[in-house]
Amino acid sequence: MSTETAPAADPVAAPPPAGWAEARSRVYAVGLAAALPAVNRPLAETDGHTLAGPLTTRTDLPAFPTSSVDGWAVRGAGPWRPVGRVLAGGTPAPLTEDGTTVEIATGAMVPEGVTAILRVEESRRTPEGLVDGTPRPSPEWREPGEEAHAGEELVSAGTPVDPALIGLAAACGHDSLLVRRQPRAALLVFGDELLTAGPPVGGRVRDALGPAVPAWLRRYGCLVRPVDVVGPVADTLPAHVAALRAALGTADLVCTTGGTMHGPVDHLHPALAALGADHVVNTVAVRPGFPMLLSRLVDADGRVRFVAGLPGNPQSAIVALVSLVAPLLAGLAGRPMPVLPHATLAEPVRGRGTYTHLALVRLDRAAGTAYPVRHVGSAMLRGLAGADGFAVIRPGTSGEPGDRVPVVPLPLLPGERAW
Repeated sequence: MSTETAPAADPVAAPPPAGWAEARSRVYAVGLAAALPAVNRPLAETDGHTLAGPLTTRTDLPAFPTSSVDGWAVRGAGPWRPVGRVLAGGTPAPLTEDGTTVEIATGAMVPEGVTAILRVEESRRTPEGLVDGTPRPSPEWREPGEEAHAGEELVSAGTPVDPALIGLAAACGHDSLLVRRQPRAALLVFGDELLTAGPPVGGRVRDALGPAVPAWLRRYGCLVRPVDVVGPVADTLPAHVAALRAALGTADLVCTTGGTMHGPVDHLHPALAALGADHVVNTVAVRPGFPMLLSRLVDADGRVRFVAGLPGNPQSAIVALVSLVAPLLAGLAGRPMPVLPHATLAEPVRGRGTYTHLALVRLDRAAGTAYPVRHVGSAMLRGLAGADGFAVIRPGTSGEPGDRVPVVPLPLLPGERAW
């Protein structure tokens, strides 16, 4: 392990930690101010992106009257003489003579002149080969514009793109969508004491965040390549500065693990100062995970990049991800600030004094209840592996059974819907 030490911090100059809700609002605002540019993408490549403009329909939906059943399109009173067939995808001739009918398939264009559609299962043939039956009183076809009119806004900008939205866009006649470019992210793992393979041995521990954090970032919609994950970075200030500078060359967001305190080999703060970064948030009044930070760098050309300092303890690092990185990425994507769902506590959850407590919970979605999980120390991952999110216990309170509390969900795969 390196013996180079970081410069001593001035404890008097250290700002008080930001409140948890305030920190989330602050990082969302700076993310939204630096929202990523809009790009056109083919529909097949838009899942997990965010709409950069509203989705409008290019035509009426449906664009023409379409049969909603298989049956007979009839004119006038029956029984009716069959004169043809209409299948989906064709343009039928008008039905001009009373007492005539054409066989029609679901989704086919309804011919002009049709007065009713008789369902095939409710029809019968007469000995003379005519079609007979009683059509239902309500029309059995969809009228043009029944779902939407041409030019109507169907989905607003800032909406995440999922398979349902992609299908709607295709039905509206779109081949591509205007979406926000996905953020490029990188991860720097700090700590000479970390192993990247095998079990812990000889005072060194296995790095759990190097493999895990990129996967979390991808679930938030980031692009993270294997080459963007670097570490362990040597515990020296020059190595930290060089690693940050290299990562910031291509990434919109660089996450780091460890080094967020002011210990003898914690070089993150001086490295950020050397690069001219300014802190958006420097420590948050939340447990676990309070020594988290988010910094911003602005190039001469106005390009904005961010560094999220995650604590080295694994669960604390994930708390920092859901607390700071999630709202930042929402802003960069032009999405609304995430609204937290609520659940009812099934068991007590202790408070953490003047700090917000993010308590790992398992959710019973059918009942709307949250159950605290075990093995939730800052350095533990066992509880996280069985949890669905974090219950938010406000400062100065404890969670009691029956209390309705906000829950920060763990990120899902792009396009998935929570709850």
